[in-house]
Amino acid sequence: MKLKLESERLLLRNLEDNDMDDFLSYRSNPDVTRYQGFDAYDRETASEFITSQKEIEFGVPGQWLQLGIIDKKSNQLIGDCAVKLDKHDPRIAEMGCTISPAFQHKGFAKETLVTLMRFLFDVQEVHRIEETTDAENISSIKLLEALGFRKEGHFFENIWFKGKWGSECLYAMLRSEWKGLNIQ
Repeated sequence: MKLKLESERLLLRNLEDNDMDDFLSYRSNPDVTRYQGFDAYDRETASEFITSQKEIEFGVPGQWLQLGIIDKKSNQLIGDCAVKLDKHDPRIAEMGCTISPAFQHKGFAKETLVTLMRFLFDVQEVHRIEETTDAENISSIKLLEALGFRKEGHFFENIWFKGKWGSECLYAMLRSEWKGLNIQ
């Protein structure tokens, strides 16, 4: 199914061709890509990525779906988020979020992740959501902890990342934990 999720201020939907300029403006920024699994985009890479994501539907285990984050007030793309069901067990999901620097520190990342969590836990009834983040990405770690995610692991120099060994932290939340939170 093609996903279209809404929150108070945001619409999460498949990326579209008219998202190109906003998408490229933050995906070409080295500060934004510092902790991402991709390098700064050029126009061709951005175009190819948007084209590859426009028609992807949610629910194929092992396949990432990248959704545009649209500010409903301005109808502008302000970031993108990713969601994937585990290839071996679709009751486990993974998600992530990238917000343009112009829209950071306004609660959009939290609102995006809560919207995804509502969909995954309440609608899809997944058992567990995981997120792996660079151990140096303090903003991401603070956000996950504020949302109630539990740190399950800290892996030291476990990944060759952008020319050096990097360390990662694994955070997770169970559906039973989500039900007890007040952010729903």
